[in-house]
Parts: sequence; structure tokens; C-alpha cells
Amino acid sequence: QHTAGGWTNNGADPMFSEPGMTAGQLISWTIDHQPLENTPGAVYAYSNFSYCILGRIIEKVSGMPYAVYVKKAVLQPCGINDMQIGGNTLAQRKANEVVYYGQHGEQPYIYNITRMDAHGGWIASVTDLARLLVHVDGFSAPSDILTAASSTKMTAGSAANPGYAMGWAVNPYHNWWHSGSLPGTASEIIRSHHGFTWAMLCNTRTDSSFF
Repeated sequence: QHTAGGWTNNGADPMFSEPGMTAGQLISWTIDHQPLENTPGAVYAYSNFSYCILGRIIEKVSGMPYAVYVKKAVLQPCGINDMQIGGNTLAQRKANEVVYYGQHGEQPYIYNITRMDAHGGWIASVTDLARLLVHVDGFSAPSDILTAASSTKMTAGSAANPGYAMGWAVNPYHNWWHSGSLPGTASEIIRSHHGFTWAMLCNTRTDSSFF
């Protein structure tokens, strides 16, 4: 729900600091150097770093590397076999992965994308994202990988922000969606109450403040 109380997605975002550290090292460093700004549960503030922590919790509970567990428990049951964690440089581009283009001086290949695994490191096609969506959308067909109770809990907004649930932006019309953006990429996934789901991907991004 992004109500941890700190580490928000701004200029001090820990996930864009200390690029030479591993995820574990970054977690320890951040806890020591960036105290919480709010009481946990009281304020909504989108947190990439909290997703990084969640990835490590998944590893601890499952006893498996994060990406291995997600592929086994989430992606493969949805018929998805090609999603993977991206590399950091153009030379590390995966098979069939696009080239990312920066605008207004942005440099897509200067970030530790691999360390972003649980909050923005996955690369996927729109087809695979659509496959994921139709298996968590709450509609009767195809069958979901979540129980109805889990789906309801996942899409219930918090007291701090009724418009954001557990990993989804939501509204009273039962639409769920999420966007993503990094230098060189912009994306959107949407589940509509009309019974449709769709995904959009771009290999560049712009910023309306430039115009």
C-alpha cells in the first residue's frame, strides 16, 4: 500500500543511490542513513525501495532467488515463459529486447536495473503482460491464479489513499491499473470493469514539463 512511512519515489529514492551496492547492502545502508519521515500506515508515498525489501522477503520465505520464485509461482501458471530481469547496459540487452532511447539528456543505460528486480527490473512483451493481467483480473475466464478473497484484498484501497490498493491504482468503478516509467521507457497496464485488459509499452519517454 506504500504506507511504510518513507523512502518515496523522489530525488532521494534509495534505489537510485549507491549503484555499486547489492540489494542487501542497500537495504542496510538505507535503514542506517534514511530514517522514516512518517508514522507507518499514516501517509501514502510510492516506494520503489519497499518493493526491493518485498523481493528479499519473498526470497527468505520461499528459499529461492526472487526471479526464480516469481517465474515458478506466478508467470509459468499464466503461460508466460519469456519474462526476465533486464541487464544494466546496452551490451547486456536480452534477445528480442528493444533499445531504449533517452530524451532531454536522460541516459537509459546508467542505472542498476538488475538490482531493481522487484520494483522495475522485469522486461516483458505486451503479450506477456496481457497474459498476466487476464489471470489476475477477477473475471471468470480464463481462470485466475488468485482466490476471490485475495483479489478483493489486493484491490481494496487503504485508509491513507483509497485510490491505491496493493500494487494497483483503483477507482470505485472497479478499474485497476498501473503505470511505470524510467529513462527510455514508459508503460501502462489496465484492467477495465467492462471486461477488457490491455497493456502499452514505449521504449522512450517524455515529460510534459519540457513543453
